Amino acid sequence: MASKDRIREVLKAVREGEMTVEAAMEALKRFPFEDMAFAHIDHHRSLRRGFPEVVFCQGKKADHVVAILKKIAIDHRAFLATRVDPEMAQAITKQIPQVRYHSVARIVYPSGARTRRRGPMVLVVSAGTSDIPVAEEAAVTVEVMGHRVERVFDVGVAGLHRLLGHWVKIQRASVIIVVAGMEGALPSVIGGLVDKPVIAVPTSVGYGASFEGVTALLAMLNSCAAGVTVVNIDNGFGAGYAASLMVSGPARTARRGKTR
Repeated sequence: MASKDRIREVLKAVREGEMTVEAAMEALKRFPFEDMAFAHIDHHRSLRRGFPEVVFCQGKKADHVVAILKKIAIDHRAFLATRVDPEMAQAITKQIPQVRYHSVARIVYPSGARTRRRGPMVLVVSAGTSDIPVAEEAAVTVEVMGHRVERVFDVGVAGLHRLLGHWVKIQRASVIIVVAGMEGALPSVIGGLVDKPVIAVPTSVGYGASFEGVTALLAMLNSCAAGVTVVNIDNGFGAGYAASLMVSGPARTARRGKTR
């Protein structure tokens, strides 16, 4: 652990009245990190961002991922490992039994993660069934970060009546994540119907001219519907994280209001 002595100095200064609590919080936001030779774990990311460091597992060695997660799990009840293939998931769950593996989302998370049953709701919508893995990555991310999620899958523009059948749920959502491949039109359609943020996620689903998601990405970036923002191709995690930050603001405001 980096800078334990510095942490003690800050705590001592608060105790002796030489530093305010607010100043100490600002100082603690700058450290610590832990040097593991193959990784630097940012232990105070949750203090700065509200959620611990998330481990992107694709391309990493299984033993490295296990070692990193063991360190994070010591101090944090909630954490995420994304892009986890079944072989790596088996290695993780063998060494860290208190986790779960969502095989569709390819995410590992603590089995004790809790999700709110009330408060703002994030709706995750997929255009097609082939987009579900990316949609689930977004949905599970929001859930592990502690927020309400509902799902509506396979309601793309090839049959818009399917989407309109979920009109009440769409209007009830606080943020909508729309996941689509092919021509990527669905976020524009939904963006033109609602008065809330829409996060568009292009996927690499489609035939040759979809260019592995580039066509959907460009279509979403050129959306004529105001209020549509776009994350990278297949980045369900990024969409889920952004949506969680959006709904956590109203939740914090409501909690503060109750204590006054």
